This record gives sequence, structure tokens and C-alpha cells, in this order.
Amino acid sequence: MRTMKRLALCALGLCVLSATALAAPKAKKYHFELIALTPKPEVKPEVAKIAQPRVQAQVTKAFESNPQLVAVLDGAPDAKNADAYRKFLVQKGLSGSYLVTVEITEASETIEPISDKPNTQRLDVHIAIHMLGETVPGRTMGFTGDGQATVKQEVGMKIRDKDRDYAWDSAAEVAVGDALKTCFVQLDKPAKKQ
Repeated sequence: MRTMKRLALCALGLCVLSATALAAPKAKKYHFELIALTPKPEVKPEVAKIAQPRVQAQVTKAFESNPQLVAVLDGAPDAKNADAYRKFLVQKGLSGSYLVTVEITEASETIEPISDKPNTQRLDVHIAIHMLGETVPGRTMGFTGDGQATVKQEVGMKIRDKDRDYAWDSAAEVAVGDALKTCFVQLDKPAKKQ
């Protein structure tokens, strides 16, 4: 019986060691600073007016709360002094610093009746964005990322403000999260050797 217990404990120990050895590497950290958020000319102005503040709020929220991002660089030297700035990033454990531009590439809202449910409509909100990050220092292209989301919500015949707000805010949140995922995938790839 003792031998069985020892074997079981050894097997358990090996499983724990194997799981630890295979654990994912520590995620890299970055600094993102939003410098512009604009709609493409193809986005209708009345829709852009609704989408723009929601996307901006979600981008700000994501930049401040994502565990891979450091929102504020306290004590950073001027980026014009490239060597000092790079040393500062290394000291802070950051893999890079980027100025980020966000473009709303698509935004729409449609309302459709639901045929099998009287007095009910469906509110569809769609948002697509494109992110572009430029390195600091240097202002060279660092990454791009695209994200989009469509939220479909059943509503009554009269659409309440809170229903519309919920649909737009949810679509913006998912689109921004989607774009950030694609940005991190690009940033986490090993640099190409030249």
C-alpha cells in the first residue's frame, strides 16, 4: 500500500512539474497612448456622432484596465531623447510604447420588425474599427489591428434610450477588445531578423 501511495505522489509531482514547465510565458507589457479617433468619410455623420464617443470611452477604458497595458508613464524622459526613453522602458519592464490612432471604418444602426413576435423589433448595431500604433520613439509603424462587432437586441415598438445606449456601448466594447487582441498577436511575434 505504501508503494502505491508513493507512486501516486510521484505521478502527481510529475504532473505538477510538467504543468509548470509548459505554462505560458509571461505576457509582454506595453504603453499605448490614444492620439486620434476619427470616423472614415464613408460613415454617415449622424451615426459617427453616436459611435465616436462610445468607441473613445471603450478605448480609454481598455488602455487603462488591460493587464498588458500601462496607462501612464510617470517620470518618462522626453521621447526626443531616444536612448534615455528606451532605457526607461526597459527599466519599467515594457516591451514598447506606441501612439495609437483609431479609425471607425464602419458604423450602422438598423431596426427590423420581427415577423413572429407582434409589437417587437430588432435593433442591430454594427461597429468596425482599425487601430494603428506608431513606435515611441521614432514614430515608425508598430502594429495594426482590426475589430468589429454586431449587437442584435429585441426591443419594443418604441426604442428606449437605454436600449440604444446598451447596444452601442456593447458593440464598441467588443470591437475594441477584438482589435486589441489582433494588436497583441502582432506585437507578441518575434521580431524579424534583418
